[in-house]
Amino acid sequence: MNSNEWDYIIVGGGSAGSVLANRLSECASNRVLLLEAGPSGRWNPLVAIPAGTVALMRSSRYNWLFETEPQAELANRRLFQPRGRCLGGSSSINMAVNTRGQPWDYDEWERLGCTGWSFSEVLPFFKKSENFEPASQPADAPYHGKGGPLNISERRWTSTYGHAFLEACTQAGLPRSADPNGANQEGACLQRTYQKDGRRCSNARAYLTPAQDRENLQIITGAHATRVLLDGTRAVGVEYRHNGQVREARATGEVILSGGAFQSPQLLMLSGIGPRAELEKHGIPVRHALEGVGQNLQDHLAVVINVRTHTRRGISLHPSSLLQGVQAMFQFIFGRRGMLTSNVIEAGAFVRSLPQETLPDMQLHCAPIMYRDHGRDMKLSASGYGYSMAINDGRPLSRGRVGLRSSDPLAPPLIDPNYLSHPRDLQRLVLGIKMMRKIATQPGLAVHNECEVNPGPHVQSDEQIENWVRQNVETAYHPVGSCKMGPASDAMAVVDARLRVHGLEGLRVIDASIMPTLVNGNTNQPVTMIGEKGASMILEDATALECAV
Repeated sequence: MNSNEWDYIIVGGGSAGSVLANRLSECASNRVLLLEAGPSGRWNPLVAIPAGTVALMRSSRYNWLFETEPQAELANRRLFQPRGRCLGGSSSINMAVNTRGQPWDYDEWERLGCTGWSFSEVLPFFKKSENFEPASQPADAPYHGKGGPLNISERRWTSTYGHAFLEACTQAGLPRSADPNGANQEGACLQRTYQKDGRRCSNARAYLTPAQDRENLQIITGAHATRVLLDGTRAVGVEYRHNGQVREARATGEVILSGGAFQSPQLLMLSGIGPRAELEKHGIPVRHALEGVGQNLQDHLAVVINVRTHTRRGISLHPSSLLQGVQAMFQFIFGRRGMLTSNVIEAGAFVRSLPQETLPDMQLHCAPIMYRDHGRDMKLSASGYGYSMAINDGRPLSRGRVGLRSSDPLAPPLIDPNYLSHPRDLQRLVLGIKMMRKIATQPGLAVHNECEVNPGPHVQSDEQIENWVRQNVETAYHPVGSCKMGPASDAMAVVDARLRVHGLEGLRVIDASIMPTLVNGNTNQPVTMIGEKGASMILEDATALECAV
């Protein structure tokens, strides 16, 4: 076999790509190539330290640092769009919250024509991915796996404010949820997280580290894919840039795109696969017109309330916290314990925005630190102690798109989520702020409170809250849907239920972009499941082909 010829080429070493590289290379006869544009990240302490996520928000080496187009409904602001740029992708820089949505979310995919994606059919792949450490209640055992690569644990340190948040939720009339990934999502809980022995357990650590020495797997970092190579309607390889040179890798089996909701559609379009008008606009020859590429972009938006406290029980950059910070470093270095093992988002709740909603449709987070602008602006934290609460609209109705800025493959994608274009989404965020304020004033938290910093006491009427939301709402880092899964009868579907690109051979997309709709929860666990199920389908199809021959 040619040394530059592979059975499978995976583009993108993020959450799904890491899974695929491991599972496809488990069979020693499969030659697998994984291309990742960023560095390894393996030896970066900020990746290993759970609380390091705050610093990684600024890192151009480990973060793509994308921005949206100006958003008409958000005071024409460009919103920051962080995405992981290293092995493990966003699982290496995120806040490592372990949620998967609820059964209804996946049953809805089935109802939309995605055969094989109901909750009962995806649950085995969730379980396969997990090594679930918490000694959870026996009733929830059917929902979790043991012995899988991705370690899920309780945090080794939780602030006073995290526990106070749970108490305040109960006082506000919300139920407790023993496990939001178990029988019932609704309610408040301490978040479980992707950690092992106090260190971040990214998808790279979980899936790539055990597989990296396999002779049939090659991982190339610093390799920026520029286009998929086509022979007629068949994908036969990938062109990429590495160390300043343009190279090609050939695939005898399949090319698999796992670049995420922004970069998978971008690479398809750069390859001449996508909406005809978009390709012609940038002078790219149309190899395969597929109108849905880049469409159907969805994302969770989050609004954040910051409350200053007179107690000093959380995380702060105030000068008075210097000794606490030194102690935290020693605790982490010598015992993998203490404040630095916090994933920042310590507690949360799944709630119904209105009593008539039949299912939870919003997600609350509580962090023991005051912050703004994704943690890039830490003036609030430096000014004292406090906590923040964020609420995500779990099932937004606004839809946007991913396009091209130019035909230059190194240019960032054009990202236009069209946030708040549906009026319902703004209404839900206003309700969310009112809900958070109700929780913050309950005795469990009120005993710590000094004042609400923002929105602040001057923002009270619905109109004032709406204006504040438009000026301050930000992404919750969950973009999906831009290579939508669906039947061939759906003109906007990009891949079928086996994640094969409609109308082409040897090309699949396996990442968050294939989700037809958002789940009510964080997206790393669903993307890991998609990687597991996608790998299983690839191996099944290869076996069926061999048998047919």
